[in-house]
Amino acid sequence: MVLAIQTATVLVSQDWCKKCGICIAFCPKKVLESDELGRVVVAKPEQCIACKICERLCPDFAINIEVTKDE
Repeated sequence: MVLAIQTATVLVSQDWCKKCGICIAFCPKKVLESDELGRVVVAKPEQCIACKICERLCPDFAINIEVTKDE
């Protein structure tokens, strides 16, 4: 049996983000954090499980999760 491993990439559009913090508050793996200016940054990308909660809850559509399968 061959297992495919998924890799998730978290993309945050700083132009669209209004820094509300919803994505940070609801991320189950604490992948996202805010920097000293309040901007959302992907602090721990390797911990992302591609649940897409941040993407779904973002009121400004500023977050996109891209999932690729590595074989």
